[in-house]
Amino acid sequence: MEHVPPPAEELARLDRELAELDARRAQLLTRRAWLLAALRPPAPTAAPGWNPSAWGAPAAGRPGAPAQPWGYVPPKQPSAPRSAQNVLLTLGGLLLTVAAIAFTLVSWGSMGIGGRSAVLAAVTVGALAAPVVLLRRGLTATAEALAALALVLTLLDAYAVHAVAAPDTDGLGFTAVAAAVLAALWTAYGLALGKLHLPLPAAVVLAQWPLLFGAWAAGAPALVVGWALLATAVLDGAIALWGKGTGARVTACLGGSVMAFSALMVGLTLSVTASGPLGALAPGVLLLTAAAAALAGAWRAPRGFARAGGVVAGLAVVAAVGGVPAAAVPEGWRVLAYLLAGLAPAAVVRARLPRNAAIGVLVASAAVVAGALVGALPGLAAVLLGPVTLLSDVWSGSPEGFRSAVGSTLPWSELDATPVVLALVAGLLGAAYRWWPSLARIAAPLIAREEPGSGAGPAGAPGTGTPEAGGAAAPGVSGAPWYAGGAPAARRRPSGAALRGAAGAGAAVLGWGALLLSGAVLDVPYAVAVAGETLLVAGLLALAVRGAGSGRDGSAAVPVTALVVALAAAVSTGLLSLASEGASYAVFGALTALFAGAAVRAGAGVPRAVFAVAATVGGTVLSGFAGRSLGLAPHEAAPLVLLVPALTVLFGARLRRNPVALPVELTGALGALVAVALAVPDAPFLALVLALCGVLAAGAAVRPERRPVAGYLAAALFVLATWVRLAASEVSFPEAYTLPVTVPALVVGFLRRRKDPGASSWTAYGPGLAATLLPSLAVAWTDPDWQRPLLLGVAALVITLLGARYRLQALLLLGGAVLALDGLHELAPYVVQVAGALPRWLPPALAGLLLLVVGATYEQRLRDARRLKDALGRMR
Repeated sequence: MEHVPPPAEELARLDRELAELDARRAQLLTRRAWLLAALRPPAPTAAPGWNPSAWGAPAAGRPGAPAQPWGYVPPKQPSAPRSAQNVLLTLGGLLLTVAAIAFTLVSWGSMGIGGRSAVLAAVTVGALAAPVVLLRRGLTATAEALAALALVLTLLDAYAVHAVAAPDTDGLGFTAVAAAVLAALWTAYGLALGKLHLPLPAAVVLAQWPLLFGAWAAGAPALVVGWALLATAVLDGAIALWGKGTGARVTACLGGSVMAFSALMVGLTLSVTASGPLGALAPGVLLLTAAAAALAGAWRAPRGFARAGGVVAGLAVVAAVGGVPAAAVPEGWRVLAYLLAGLAPAAVVRARLPRNAAIGVLVASAAVVAGALVGALPGLAAVLLGPVTLLSDVWSGSPEGFRSAVGSTLPWSELDATPVVLALVAGLLGAAYRWWPSLARIAAPLIAREEPGSGAGPAGAPGTGTPEAGGAAAPGVSGAPWYAGGAPAARRRPSGAALRGAAGAGAAVLGWGALLLSGAVLDVPYAVAVAGETLLVAGLLALAVRGAGSGRDGSAAVPVTALVVALAAAVSTGLLSLASEGASYAVFGALTALFAGAAVRAGAGVPRAVFAVAATVGGTVLSGFAGRSLGLAPHEAAPLVLLVPALTVLFGARLRRNPVALPVELTGALGALVAVALAVPDAPFLALVLALCGVLAAGAAVRPERRPVAGYLAAALFVLATWVRLAASEVSFPEAYTLPVTVPALVVGFLRRRKDPGASSWTAYGPGLAATLLPSLAVAWTDPDWQRPLLLGVAALVITLLGARYRLQALLLLGGAVLALDGLHELAPYVVQVAGALPRWLPPALAGLLLLVVGATYEQRLRDARRLKDALGRMR
């Protein structure tokens, strides 16, 4: 028989076993932590001078190292003694420098020539020799401080020599010679004492000035100054590539950038301002030399600098080559000369340049093309947005020419070459779109080219990682090159299809812009301009429909771009046609037909819906034109505008659940809103238009899929039309007209509720109650007597009580709202009187007290609001 211990004994046993399990678990966790520390890979070797123990943390990966808890921050260690030493040495060097400057400027004149020479020689030689001794003893920081002092002393020596020994020497010339001598001296000094970091960067800074100051001292022309700047930049480039020390190379890189930019600006300015082609040759040679120097540096420069060098070289070549013909043509055609020169660098795809440098040259070429296109934006914007001014004077008469219709004051003679520029770029992009595979094969050597010093083998050698080169592709990377549409995801480059689509889209936009600007530049007659823009819209629509249907290149860029541009062109053409009545009918009729035809021919999707919406808008505008042609006032023309919404309702009934039906019907609804806005000034016409809109909404509500929205909208429109009609007839007792409608409506609602108890009270009783309550409330607010507000309040109270008794949401909310507003109307005078009698401080105090109470009982109020919401939601 099994013994069952008492509960107290069993509980004690369980506690002992649980304690043993906890102790064992702690031992296992400690052992696991030790094993993880032992298996952790050792930390990389620290850089020279780096001491991890200085931060209070053990070396990573050391077995047995204590693990710190998450978020542990080591205690801050005291500053190293070396930092205090550096501060002291820096302050000492600054004080000695200040003393030397003060001695040279103040006490120099009180000494004889011998004393001056002795002091200069002793101090300068001592400052130059001291770092040698200090470096041997390992005092590097002290040697750096004295080297800085020696640099300042050599500058003071040069100043002293000029002030005493050669006071009549030209300052710029002496500065140039002194800078060259000091640069050479400090270069030799820095190379001899390789542990010092300051002499070589100082020598590079001094080397920036000899050639520049020498050219200025000699009174050389600007071109010679440009050559001096370029030679200095070349010297800086050589130091940046092959110089010793990071400081000297960085300083040379910065100085070379400034000098090269200055040289390019000098050459560009001289080239642009040249009086003829011969005058542009010499600056062109300077620019070409700069381009050659930039490309030469790109062979050895890192990736970013190589691309920057390619960009500089490309821009310099464009400025040099394009400047010669630009100086021989009129000002309006110079942009074409630079554009043609900017297309020439694209030939680097076949040249044996480093890949990054070639990419930089291509970027420069693209920048030139983009700059030429930006110059066309003012003319294009004027042609597109200029006709907006015709909205203020519709059908004022046909202008003489295109420019007068546009109304722009641009200097059109300076834009003569703009259409040619747009056409040329559009042709190139179109050719790229048409022959993209051939272009991809031409660019293949540039894509597959390896950079010098990249560690990869030459093209065609195994191990380069590309199938073309015979190496195996990386796992998960497609062997197809990116320009052929098979770009690996890791490279994040655009696919060939996307690039091809972008080229096609750009060709479409620029071609349209070229044709559009041609009319403005040539100032064609108004009729020709209107007809030409309409034909352009037709061409863009054809391109959009054809591109959406073919999908040959796998990209939607071309059809989408054509569609967007077609819409913009249609708006501009429509505005342009407003100058003449005949032109307005012709243009909007043609646009409506074109968009309708495009909607028929286009495949299912967003383009078809956009085409259909545009056709609907065009028809609405035509109906508005009809009213103006008939001499009707705006409110009298409002019923004519409703013709297109009526057609959209019929069209929607024909299409049913077709995706195009809803956008077309919504556009028709916007046309109905326009009709209502036109009829607002005249109340009788407004009532008529609202009633007609209610008929259209009721017609749409016949369809089951439109009934939930259109049914309520039709009821609201009919009620609103009734109110407006009563207000227009100055009826003082609207109940005589509304009650005959309310009573049958309530009876019909009651019968429906008996047949379908689940029907909503808003559907059954809402329209009938609103037909009387709301007009009566509007009249009661302007009624000075007491009878109407009293009767309305009693009726609203009864309706509210019935709604609460039978749990009918429509009766409760409508009756309660009308009762509250009616009571507010009656109490408003007394509230105003009491508020005027109260002290000014009392309302804010009461409001603050109310907020405090609500805040203190916020949770309870929130629960009450939720219960009220649930109670209303349960009502029918």
